[in-house]
Amino acid sequence: MFKKILIANRGEIAVRILRACRELGIQTVAVYSDVDRASLHVRLADEAYHIGPAPSRESYLRIDKLMDVAKKSGCDAVHPGYGFLAENPALPRACVHAGLTFIGPSAEAMEAMGSKTAGKQLARRAEVPTVPGTSEPVENSEEAQALAQNMGYPILLKAIAGGGGKGMRVVPNDAAFAGAWRDAASEAMNAFGDPRVFIEKYLVGPRHIEIQIFADVHGRCVSLGERECSVQRRHQKVVEEAPSPVVTPELRRKMGEAAVRLGRAGGYTNAGTVEFLVDAHLNFYFLEVNTRLQVEHPVTEQVTNLDLVKLQIAIAAGHRLPFAWETITPRGHAMEVRLYAEDPDNNFFPSPGKIISRHAPTGPGIRLDEGVYEGWTVPMDYDPLLSKLIAWGNSREETIARLRRALDEYTIMGIRTNVSLFRRILTDPEFVRGEIHTKWLDEVLARPRPPAVPPLQGTEQAALIAAALWHSTSSDHASPGSAGRQSSPSRWKMEGRRQHMDHKP
Repeated sequence: MFKKILIANRGEIAVRILRACRELGIQTVAVYSDVDRASLHVRLADEAYHIGPAPSRESYLRIDKLMDVAKKSGCDAVHPGYGFLAENPALPRACVHAGLTFIGPSAEAMEAMGSKTAGKQLARRAEVPTVPGTSEPVENSEEAQALAQNMGYPILLKAIAGGGGKGMRVVPNDAAFAGAWRDAASEAMNAFGDPRVFIEKYLVGPRHIEIQIFADVHGRCVSLGERECSVQRRHQKVVEEAPSPVVTPELRRKMGEAAVRLGRAGGYTNAGTVEFLVDAHLNFYFLEVNTRLQVEHPVTEQVTNLDLVKLQIAIAAGHRLPFAWETITPRGHAMEVRLYAEDPDNNFFPSPGKIISRHAPTGPGIRLDEGVYEGWTVPMDYDPLLSKLIAWGNSREETIARLRRALDEYTIMGIRTNVSLFRRILTDPEFVRGEIHTKWLDEVLARPRPPAVPPLQGTEQAALIAAALWHSTSSDHASPGSAGRQSSPSRWKMEGRRQHMDHKP
């Protein structure tokens, strides 16, 4: 096993990795930029090193600085987390050159599976169903438009190096093609330094369901089951759950077999996620491979009782997977929401600032993965993810109820958060029934909301308080036959509590 691991990341995922290392008795080294000097991952690490200014291109994306810290601190392995350099083949290559173990797949496997077009080509060779479309980037808009006309609208333009919805445009018809092509290529260039785009047939109302795979260096590749990730806002996942409410045991087996075939064909090792689109008839199509640990990995942990970070570390150290994938079946139900420092009432505008106070939910079935603390200032330089709130229950219904309760307990002062969004989602009848797809949340957010009841003011408030006191006094002298009147004080208290909860930040 490793003696010391460099964590090439920040925030919530850095804290998650640090805690797994501590439980394994492995020393940890953190890195931080100017604005992260007081971050939780820096406080928890055994050692921490400054690597540059706030912009990630001058700090967390600097492979040379990371290698320098690893060498200086005596690390023998590097964990990339997710985001930043986690899917950049240059990092595992630099680790090999420096004599370090990269906790993830090889550079070659990343290149074979991480690129959307290369991944699709590999999927076709492995006989994994794919969405109709091009397997190579299209060179110019005229050629692309001709292909789109032949394929039939609607189509989807996607950046070769894309992720998180960047460089992606849905094109409904011929008239919209030129503008969508220009915008997709421009956004791809700005986000990834690569303007190349390819085309896929756009599936109307599909589900986004992914399979978690693990592979060791001894030839065993397994599936740990699926996660439902269809609740998305502008192609960004918002709520994730396991298992999917529509996946049958037979479909789980077929998707798992397809994902494992793909992993073996690409010579994959360590943790990876094979993402699929699933249509209304439960036909599934390969979408892409994420060659790293996913943000939503906790829901798989909750239903499999496995620690995926520890499993990553063990595999990187040369250990064998201790189980066959046929033995993995989901236990209960888990759901995760991503708590962001953003304002849903102001077009989800980021809300950086100092956390003045906070209260974290606890209780049966609740888990909170986070990288924040009271008194810390959320910087405006990075993704505003604060925490991941995860609930587990014996059934989907119990999980939703626990998550609702936990969100009611969660308070944070000083910044805005998207907690109100999840209260809305978790009470929506379509979500409760599991009737969701990748555009469902965008459609919900486009609907007009019922007007909020304004807080009571002045004489109205005084009158209601007086009425409540009168009911309370009357109840003290009530006869056994006046049970209905006795319930009034508690009703007033509950309504006042609800009003208070509705106005949390």
